[in-house]
Amino acid sequence: MSYSDNSRGLILAVISSVFVGASFILKKLGLKRAAAAGTRAGVGGYTYLLEPLWWAGMITMIVGEVANFVAYIFAPAVLVTPLGALSIIVSAVLAHFLLKEPLKKMGLLGCVSCIVGSVVIVIHAPQEHTPSSVQEIWSLAVQPAFLLYAGAIVAIALALMLYFEPRYGQTNVLVYVGICSLMGSMTVMSIKAIGIAMKLTLEGISQLSYPQTWFFFTVAVICVITQLNYLNKALDTFNTAIVSPVYYVSFTTLTIIASAIMFKDWCGQDASSIASEICGFVTILCGTMILHSTREQEPTPTGIISWYTSESDKDDHFISLRSSSYLES
Repeated sequence: MSYSDNSRGLILAVISSVFVGASFILKKLGLKRAAAAGTRAGVGGYTYLLEPLWWAGMITMIVGEVANFVAYIFAPAVLVTPLGALSIIVSAVLAHFLLKEPLKKMGLLGCVSCIVGSVVIVIHAPQEHTPSSVQEIWSLAVQPAFLLYAGAIVAIALALMLYFEPRYGQTNVLVYVGICSLMGSMTVMSIKAIGIAMKLTLEGISQLSYPQTWFFFTVAVICVITQLNYLNKALDTFNTAIVSPVYYVSFTTLTIIASAIMFKDWCGQDASSIASEICGFVTILCGTMILHSTREQEPTPTGIISWYTSESDKDDHFISLRSSSYLES
């Protein structure tokens, strides 16, 4: 039985989602064990590197990402990326049974809304023109519109890392997840380029001699390492049932936008398709809001590191601690 390229890509994307969803749980279990034995990852610790469960989750995630990588070779990003919604279901169900993280009815509704919105986007997604060489991809990557997008992504990510993380990283899930998603959209564009280069090379048209191939490879490595670092912090700090869907929604949205800018996916679409895609995005955003409204705060971890920008901030922190102690007494 022969399969079309799109069918192969979709099957690989589904397999990838199952492995990635399971990896969230395995890594969370490893992070919890590591936190009991040393400094938590959420406050800068790296004890989890000695935890076998974390490595099991890491290997599972790598398998899933490899399947996802191959999927991008066969199918366009606007079809492969939204299928990551399946990882939400896998991680939420496993978290409910293995991590005892309750998934409330409204939280389930939020997950369903995200999935429904993604399905709408997939159904009405535009057809992507697949470049025939790395040089053609490079010409798309240096378009003024995409260069502006890439510059904005880097600027926002740096702002989140340098300013917002020290102040709000432990209380707002969007800080860590935002960094992962921003870097993720750039990762997908680079992975797409590398995948096409590998496919052409295996077909006898070598792309390894072009410096653009290695540039895309370097960008992908940097972005993946950054994603993993901040994803570990997000999983260690917040409920898995929240991190997984919020990460999916933001990552999918940014990736579709990046693909539309770089590959001009929106050109030639009729008004009904565009309206349907907007409805899909609105549905996803509603699902995210529902998930935020049902989020349960995890117990305050020990060993939190505080950052201060001035002596007044430090004084305010100690006043807050005294007030909390007085109320508890």
